[in-house]
Amino acid sequence: MNIMLFHSTYGLRPAVSQAADRLRGAGHEVWTPDLFEGRTFDTVEEGMAHQESIGRDELLRRAVLAAAPYSERGLVYAGFSFGASVAQTLALGDGRARGLLLLHGTSDIAANAQVDDLPVQLHVAEPDPFETDDWLSAWYLQMGRAGADVEVYRYAGAGHIYTDPDLPDHDEEAAEATWRVALGFLDSLED
Repeated sequence: MNIMLFHSTYGLRPAVSQAADRLRGAGHEVWTPDLFEGRTFDTVEEGMAHQESIGRDELLRRAVLAAAPYSERGLVYAGFSFGASVAQTLALGDGRARGLLLLHGTSDIAANAQVDDLPVQLHVAEPDPFETDDWLSAWYLQMGRAGADVEVYRYAGAGHIYTDPDLPDHDEEAAEATWRVALGFLDSLED
């Protein structure tokens, strides 16, 4: 598969490159655009302040420009937390999207969003301060109404971005389970 993998609010950290290498090792082609133009952050608060200073429209513009040269190939959009919200927005707007892999995050869904059985897989901590149960229930229903085929995997006791070994949220068992399931999901899209 051709995968466009977006970083979290921490920026393009080593964990994103490690994830891309894991995906490449499974036979996928992966791009990891840097929406923050080289900036990385040690805290969520710093990263969110940087996001706000750039603005959502500009960040989405950067993401679209990064994906545009490859979208004709039929991309799987993927991302971590903030990057998952970016991936979701792009996948719902790209009629050629092959799938959507969300790690640690979701986003609002436009009322007029429509896809044709887009395969979607979400991996999220339980509980997650950014992805509450009420929010996820509403999100799941809205994605279904938009035409997505959604699978949700919850990881009890894991921190928000539990796949990043350099963050305090890291949970090795949950991270390995996530990658095992996610790689199976990506393999299923090849059919």
